[in-house]
Amino acid sequence: MQGYSIDPEHGETKIKGDYPILKSFLAGSLSGTFSTILFQPLDLVKTRLQSKVNLHLGAPKSSTLSIVIHIIKNENVLGLWRGMTPTITRVVPGVGLYFASLHWLQHTLHLKDPLTPTEALLLGITARSMSGALLIPITVVKTRFESEVYKYNSIAEALKLIYKQEGVRGLSSGLVPTLLRDAPYSGLYLTFYIQLRTIFTKADLPYTKSSVPLHFSCGILAGIFASIVTQPADVIKTKMQLYPDEFKNIRNAALRVYEKYGVLGYFKGIVPRMLRRTLVTAMAWTVYEEVTKFIGLK
Repeated sequence: MQGYSIDPEHGETKIKGDYPILKSFLAGSLSGTFSTILFQPLDLVKTRLQSKVNLHLGAPKSSTLSIVIHIIKNENVLGLWRGMTPTITRVVPGVGLYFASLHWLQHTLHLKDPLTPTEALLLGITARSMSGALLIPITVVKTRFESEVYKYNSIAEALKLIYKQEGVRGLSSGLVPTLLRDAPYSGLYLTFYIQLRTIFTKADLPYTKSSVPLHFSCGILAGIFASIVTQPADVIKTKMQLYPDEFKNIRNAALRVYEKYGVLGYFKGIVPRMLRRTLVTAMAWTVYEEVTKFIGLK
């Protein structure tokens, strides 16, 4: 069975045998699961920060620290991992669908290795869009689980109630901003990563002599830049998924956020999200590399 593996160092796709797609799926799912569990509290805090509509003037402002203290005080420490089940439910198949989509698109479009930067960018965005669209119901449930707005006992109950009360529209709420956040993030991350690595390598800095510090530093910076660019879409996505009756579409949500909070409202929750996305990405790739070596994929 022929397939591919992504080369994180050169941004290339390499054909390999011995069930590489299955191995990539398992390695990617394991790395994604591990990093997601570790940094779930950051995602929870980000959602809580964005879920505070505060439409009435004079509402007290929340901070990352105050949210953490409130959660621990009212829900105990384990409350920081609220929403873990739907998160894992989304991450595991999401990684598999992403790599499967990459493989299918590459062969369907007859793209040969190595992929050009443009091909890799467009392929990554398309694959992410496909997997994101298929998993949007779980994304909606995850967001609501993490907030204080809804109280669901299980994923099945949440899906059933959302469909019964809001129909298909409720299960797919925030789809467009979700895709506008995730698809560009994947493409931008790779673009920033490659450019930063080139710049640092040419600068011939002492720490770049070793590949691990170089890749980790470039990964962190790339994650920060990509997170900043896609943060407004994340805020709008959260508003639409938590308050579908108030934020009915992208235009309405964007205007309401601006009217209430100004430009800074589009970057609410950026600190915990930026920390999570950069750390998760860096750790996920580290675990992925080690697992792929262990199972003989590389």
